[in-house]
Amino acid sequence: MNAWLLVAAINGALAVAAGAFGAHGLQGRIDAHALQIFETGARYHMYHALAIGLAAFSIRDAAATPATAAAGFFLAGILLFSGSLYLLALTGVRLIGIVTPFGGVCFLVGWICLAFAATRFKM
Repeated sequence: MNAWLLVAAINGALAVAAGAFGAHGLQGRIDAHALQIFETGARYHMYHALAIGLAAFSIRDAAATPATAAAGFFLAGILLFSGSLYLLALTGVRLIGIVTPFGGVCFLVGWICLAFAATRFKM
């Protein structure tokens, strides 16, 4: 079993649930700006759940190490970026926003690692 593919699938399901919760459960309960923040978190959550899946399929041969690193950075990015946006939208505590850029950096590093994995990937 490819554990990273499982992580991707679980995060995809969580991203769909977060998007549905934002669209149906939060509408009218939080202001429009907070709802937009929540939706941004859900959108990036889904993008990077898919990216983890892509990295999972790249974990083989010489590409295994950078592809595994990419998956780890994508997961860290989901937790830090999307997680902080979810919390910011739900609580209104602006201090939480300090964490968000670190998640963005994790996303960037993950994409760089995946690009490096692509250079080492053999078909």
